[in-house]
Amino acid sequence: MKQNVANLVAHLGIKMFENFEVPNELIPSDPRFGVGPSLVPLEFIESLRKTGTSLIGTSHRKPAVISIVKEIHTSLRDYFKLPSDYQIIIGNGGATFFFDMIALGLVDKSSAHFVTGEFSNKWFSSHNKVPWIDAFKIDVAFGEGLNPDVVAGNDMICTTLNETSTGVAINSIPDLDEETLLAVDATSGAGQIHLDMSKVDVYFFSAQKIFASEGGTYVAFLSPKAMKRVEAINAKETYVPEIMNFSNAISNGEKFQTYNTPSISSLFYFNEQLKVMNALGEEKVIELANRKAKLLYDWANEKEYLSCYVKEKDFRSNCVATINVDKKYCVNDLAKRLRETGVAYDIESYRKLGENQLRISLFHNIKYEDLEKLVKIVSRAIESI
Repeated sequence: MKQNVANLVAHLGIKMFENFEVPNELIPSDPRFGVGPSLVPLEFIESLRKTGTSLIGTSHRKPAVISIVKEIHTSLRDYFKLPSDYQIIIGNGGATFFFDMIALGLVDKSSAHFVTGEFSNKWFSSHNKVPWIDAFKIDVAFGEGLNPDVVAGNDMICTTLNETSTGVAINSIPDLDEETLLAVDATSGAGQIHLDMSKVDVYFFSAQKIFASEGGTYVAFLSPKAMKRVEAINAKETYVPEIMNFSNAISNGEKFQTYNTPSISSLFYFNEQLKVMNALGEEKVIELANRKAKLLYDWANEKEYLSCYVKEKDFRSNCVATINVDKKYCVNDLAKRLRETGVAYDIESYRKLGENQLRISLFHNIKYEDLEKLVKIVSRAIESI
């Protein structure tokens, strides 16, 4: 019967769910469920407003901004339990910019890339375009998991902690020798997926995801091995744009500055979020994330019209949930209706996947209670067809 109704709706050119109404008791406290940019709490914006003329418009070489960056460094070291000899760098440009920066400044001859989605493939492509680098791809079908491993003959192993496009997360990393760097793109996983940082040489992420900032800022941790590689690459005197030169980033990081002018508001929001998460600690933050992930995946397994896109439980993300929906129910029509009515924003799948799918953020600021309401809304909408 439901299939017949869906076919009739399509035949008449009616948008599925266009008359769907959400009862007041199910409306979430915040409609933002997208996986990036993240949900910036309104209280952070109010706190920034209260700084008045003392911060926004200030040179990033002055104490007001240096103080925020220094606080960020300290908070990151505490939260991630970062080894004392690791260097923190912050700069303009997100992870996509940093892909090229790594290729030009940290790869000697070759890099091996473990690809599980659109963004890990983009990282491979950025290295593959550099004439003097041999880039190798080890991949699986999108939606499948793949842990990184040793690949002989490569001086860098590249892996993605949480593939934002597919909701696949890794669950182990290899031990590497002194000549090989392990680089981890933690863009949408940093803060909610634990790694032993002593085994990672280049760990980077965009502050716009779990750390509730805005786009355009990269954050990276460099091990002593990585800094030694920077020196070796620079000794070759190969041309690297100054904005991508790791030596510039490191020297500025040591002074709690950035090479060029950053978005001060982004740094402010980032710092506020670090305060919130450090008050709980990484272990508690991960526990909360796992609880939200269980809610979404249990729901997907319980409903006959839903299924988990990532079939292997061990690779399912606690940061980004991807849920497939029976094709007779148009997810994009539902997402459009929920956006138009101000109920929920940005729950569609990653556009290039071409799946009839929900992609829902499980980032720290997404409330469990709001996720409960969202799953009830989606179930109500589909079951009313």
